[in-house]
Amino acid sequence: MTERAPLLIIAAGGTGGHMFPAQALAEVMLRRGWRVRLSTDARGARYVGGFPHSVDIEQVASATFARGGVLNKLLAPLHIAGGILGASLRMMREKPDAVVGFGGYPTIPALAAAYLLRRPRMVHEQNGVLGRVNRTFAKRVDVVACGTWPTDLPEGIEGVHVGNPVRAAVLERAGAPFIPPGDYPMSLLVIGGSQGARILSDVVPGAVAALPETVLRNLRVSHQAREEDMDRVAKFYADAGIDADVQPFFRDVPRRMSEAQLVISRAGASSIADISVIGRPAILIPYAAAAADHQSANSRGLVEAGGAIRIPESKLDSTSLSAQIAAVLGDAQGAGMMAQAALSQGLPDAPQRLADMVEELARKGQDQ
Repeated sequence: MTERAPLLIIAAGGTGGHMFPAQALAEVMLRRGWRVRLSTDARGARYVGGFPHSVDIEQVASATFARGGVLNKLLAPLHIAGGILGASLRMMREKPDAVVGFGGYPTIPALAAAYLLRRPRMVHEQNGVLGRVNRTFAKRVDVVACGTWPTDLPEGIEGVHVGNPVRAAVLERAGAPFIPPGDYPMSLLVIGGSQGARILSDVVPGAVAALPETVLRNLRVSHQAREEDMDRVAKFYADAGIDADVQPFFRDVPRRMSEAQLVISRAGASSIADISVIGRPAILIPYAAAAADHQSANSRGLVEAGGAIRIPESKLDSTSLSAQIAAVLGDAQGAGMMAQAALSQGLPDAPQRLADMVEELARKGQDQ
């Protein structure tokens, strides 16, 4: 790769929901001969392990008004302003061909600098409702790409549906043959987003333990739990004689998902995309405190297609969840139909479609 290769700056916040689609775009753009730089903060840096080594990782000064005490909220504008100044100085030197923001406060410096310097820029919104930062920049970028459709957009803004890019490791498992549940070893995958979900640790183990013995004797569970919940969750499964692997973060989620007969998950955009591209039956529990209830919006397409069962947090308990798990794992034909329905919602070419948009954006920028 030469120094004359076009430069893409990807800005993404500090959660897997932002970082995984950013990683997917980076993988495609590198293959197309671009140089790629990721702009994120210290939180986001925790998720860069899967990025190709040739991606330049840059930590920027940013802050959020949503966390911390009074002092943090008072200092946040200064941190953000410092990040914008630094990003602007770098962009004046490097003149990136395109800047893409994936949401989260760490994207503010790069997007603001691109706006001030009139560099070609766009945002990608993973959820069915624009996040705060993407909503702020929606009228200040050239393109708003949408991962979930339909997406709630500000008045006067037209979005382009491209789907949510999934990582290469997920694409390798796209449409993997589904082994329907039966009287043989089965797998249940429990994921709560990149940071885990306490309510799943509270409810799922009891729901699994209440399953009929004919199901339980064949079942192996992979359960993602927060670090503070790991010991009690693992102990519960062990005491109940259930074969379970409990970890705070699975680095091989695509493999585990492709081998699963059922996935229990939050309804984060990246999780929905992975489930759809691989094609697996799912029980979705949207995060009730998500901004504008965007996880319920994320789950709509998969549920309406028949690929998933949605249970609101307010109605979630071990008894009702156990009944739903048993219904899926006890019906081989129905589970197979759910897998096919989920697969029908997948857009495995989303990374290529988004990359095409980036290259078109860069071309238009050169023509101006």
